[in-house]
Amino acid sequence: MFSISARLDAALTPDDILAAFGLDDHGRVQRTIDQSVIDYCRPYIPASPNRILEDSAQASTDIGSGMVIWNTPYAHYQYMGIVYGPNIPIIEPETGVLMGWFSPPGRPKHPTDRELTYDTSQNPMAGPYWFERMKADRLRDILEAARHVAAHGE
Repeated sequence: MFSISARLDAALTPDDILAAFGLDDHGRVQRTIDQSVIDYCRPYIPASPNRILEDSAQASTDIGSGMVIWNTPYAHYQYMGIVYGPNIPIIEPETGVLMGWFSPPGRPKHPTDRELTYDTSQNPMAGPYWFERMKADRLRDILEAARHVAAHGE
């Protein structure tokens, strides 16, 4: 009969093991998830001048933090999909044409019962709650990318 006795003294901590699989804070798995969320959300986000809303997540998010942020003055309203007011119409004096809306500074805005309408000519899936709608369509893709990175590295 043959027997082997072995003892392994390793200074590995749970944090070392998590880091080895990219599961540590700001690790490669969370960075992959965050970047995938940003990329997959783009077609669901309403187009804006100079792509400010679409690009704000890349500029405002600490990739790997687990929190994706769209940071523009109107991101909340676009995301919720309802008109907030009070809204005062801006009328072109010469033509009488409605040019837009103005909300007085310093006054709180409140949701109305009117839904926003979205221009879908640039982003056909544009609309409210873009993260939830993207997640319903692409969650498996995001999880597969995270699994791949955990198993095989970047």
